Amino acid sequence: MKYLISVTLLWAFSFSLIGVYLAGQVDAYFAVLSRVLLALLLFSPLIVRYRFAAKLVWPVIGLGAVQLGLMYLFYYQSFLLLSVPEVLIFTIFTPLYITLLHDLLARRFNPVFLLAALIAVLAAALMRYQSLSAHYWTGFAVVQGANICFAIGQVGYKRLLAKHPTVAQYQLFGWFYVGAALVAIPAWWLLGSAQYPSTTVHWGVLLWLGLIASGLGYYGWNKGATQVSSGMLAVMNNALIPAGLLVNVIIWQRDTDLLRLSIGSAMIIFSIWLCRRPAWQGG
Repeated sequence: MKYLISVTLLWAFSFSLIGVYLAGQVDAYFAVLSRVLLALLLFSPLIVRYRFAAKLVWPVIGLGAVQLGLMYLFYYQSFLLLSVPEVLIFTIFTPLYITLLHDLLARRFNPVFLLAALIAVLAAALMRYQSLSAHYWTGFAVVQGANICFAIGQVGYKRLLAKHPTVAQYQLFGWFYVGAALVAIPAWWLLGSAQYPSTTVHWGVLLWLGLIASGLGYYGWNKGATQVSSGMLAVMNNALIPAGLLVNVIIWQRDTDLLRLSIGSAMIIFSIWLCRRPAWQGG
């Protein structure tokens, strides 16, 4: 749980950094490529030093390609179709995908975890809701592609490591970024524009996002995913929303509805409490 909480706080700051310093100023595909390659650079000494069987390495590469590589392609494409508030609204369904996918693969159904995920979705909708534009269904589908990729990666990694509990994850995780790079490089080459960083602030933010938010962040998040129930993992996917909004209010003094933020935060805390009840703990 401590990993998920720490990364939630980390990503809450990253969200604001992207919105304030990169969005509309640096090509999105270049930003994604930079983040992935910097994260890969961080873990490259461990890739060289430690060896693992191909049957373990290739699944991690595949999960990185889906959870980080493909997810970012869907995510950044969605901004061409939707307003920022609409994109944020449509990301709230990830907890449902995690819960349903995990239960499907485990061939069981946990109604408490599904209830907790639904409450987290409602809480996120309450905090993020804005009026929608008239034409948004294509954008909705694209964002759901991003959500599903992120859910597949988390559930897949959790299940994979459950079969290899003795593996030191920090030694293995570099291959996750190899998979993401296999998607990010051709995507930038084919879809990117010549809108490169032009200030030290741009480069500083990219370094932070690549080495810290992506490098340490995704490792910490996926490691945390292996240590909690699927229900808790699902709920924590939306815990970033109140954290991110709070950072925006305190540091960047952006307007937000504090009443809705408070009610939504309380609903997410209740969801976490549901998942932490001992009688309901599971995979």
